[in-house]
Amino acid sequence: MSDRSGVVEIYTDGACVPNPGPGGWGAVLRYGTSERELCGGEATRTTNNRMELTAPIQALESLTRAPLTVMVYTDSVYVRDGITRWMLRWKANGWQTSARQPVKNADLWRRLDAAVARHDVRWHWVKGHAGHPENERADRLAARGLREAVAAAEAV
Repeated sequence: MSDRSGVVEIYTDGACVPNPGPGGWGAVLRYGTSERELCGGEATRTTNNRMELTAPIQALESLTRAPLTVMVYTDSVYVRDGITRWMLRWKANGWQTSARQPVKNADLWRRLDAAVARHDVRWHWVKGHAGHPENERADRLAARGLREAVAAAEAV
């Protein structure tokens, strides 16, 4: 990612089949004219929400320079609302919800919080499976991450 246009675009998606079950995540990173694809997965029992969170975490953690202006596009309302509406309250409440229950996936929310802190990140929601080209690419990468994780586990 050598182009210096100033803004990194990240398109993310997660997949879990069945949910819960094995999962995958994918991300498309664009910086000027440079593009990079990332994907991975878990062959063990996970959830779609965990994979939706893992995608932006992995993408943000892969950025080697900081601070950057980053536009993150997700089709997950859970991720968008968690990072933009709920996280400040969760942190103030000791990672508990307003109902005083432990925040689900707090380990990943903490990682996302740390990854976001290095940059100026702006969050955007896109409708999933609606023909958005980069979201569709991220979806295919998440499916590939899931397939590769399951194949690797079966090969052991």
